[in-house]
Amino acid sequence: MVSFENELKYWTMERVEALIAGCTSTDVERAVSRPDRSVEDLAALLSPCASSLLEPMAREAQRLTRWHFGRTVGLYAPIYVSNVCGADCAYCNYAVRTGGGQKRVTLNEVQIRQECAALAARGFQQVLLLTGEAPGKASVAYLAEAVSVAREYFASVSVEIYALDGEGYERLVERGLEGVSLYMETYDRETYAQVHRAGEKMNYAYRLEGIERAGRAGVRRLSLGVLLGLFDWRVDAFWLALHARHVQKACWQSAVSISFPRLRNTPEGFQALAPVGDRALVQMMLALRLFLPQAGFNLSTREGAGFRDHLLPLGVTMMSAGSSTRPGGYSLDGGETLDQFAVEDCRSVAEVADSIRGAGYDPVWKDFDRAFVEDVAVIGGKGRT
Repeated sequence: MVSFENELKYWTMERVEALIAGCTSTDVERAVSRPDRSVEDLAALLSPCASSLLEPMAREAQRLTRWHFGRTVGLYAPIYVSNVCGADCAYCNYAVRTGGGQKRVTLNEVQIRQECAALAARGFQQVLLLTGEAPGKASVAYLAEAVSVAREYFASVSVEIYALDGEGYERLVERGLEGVSLYMETYDRETYAQVHRAGEKMNYAYRLEGIERAGRAGVRRLSLGVLLGLFDWRVDAFWLALHARHVQKACWQSAVSISFPRLRNTPEGFQALAPVGDRALVQMMLALRLFLPQAGFNLSTREGAGFRDHLLPLGVTMMSAGSSTRPGGYSLDGGETLDQFAVEDCRSVAEVADSIRGAGYDPVWKDFDRAFVEDVAVIGGKGRT
């Protein structure tokens, strides 16, 4: 199979921009009505012409989401186990040189266990462990132990960490890892180099290939995304959709999902290079839902409560709730530690669940049974799923 990096070489920025610019309202209407969407349809749905046709796009997005996912919305919470970082990403509060000046900590096993217990007591069955880009502090061995501890409390454990090699991901899978979130931030190489100024994250190709390494290692849930605000959202969304489709084919045994983080609360001196408004985010979500009907959509507490409620019917399948973005934020005195970003939706877990029910959906704490997954692995004669 052709690598995605080679696929990107064909879909240059100039080619993508020209394709989007050449779309008409008729192209958009045709794309909405088709049962299967081509790359050209994706361009039409992302084009300026589609901004006046969001209502029919939304109806189709709702239909597809209900067909593939029903009326369920999974709930999860993040646990930041370390805010130590060796990267200097211009947009991030964790940046080693230009980020925030509050306390940097890496939780030990006892503290991780306390955080897990606090979240499990709130009903969560799915958790996301996060660290900065610091292999020296949060080594693979440390992460493996953190995953192992979390698996004692949760049915599904995912990580959002620095990119690992295949052996590293395999080691985490052996300890019970279910999912990996790994975002390119932006697919534009020039912008990527501009905002990633130190650390291993500077290696564009290594990060680009990371999500496939995770899939080949047996990770069952793979989540991709771009950091909205770094580059032209239409072009980045086009590349993101192609990448997700590529991963669906290359890692067909894994479920692929998309996240939609927008730049907020950036370090002093940094402004979003290409700000993304609410209407643009809605269009992006609708376009990607029509192009990727079987992909999960994740929505974090970066967005405010009212806007999250508005986005819910447009394809969202997973939401975080009651989130803290600082180590020790649930059970420890984490108020002095550095947070990655300020939470915009500050509602309690119960309030988010009630809002989901009020919109006609069912909040779900656990969407699979591990025994079923293990049975599939045995039937398939594989050691991993």
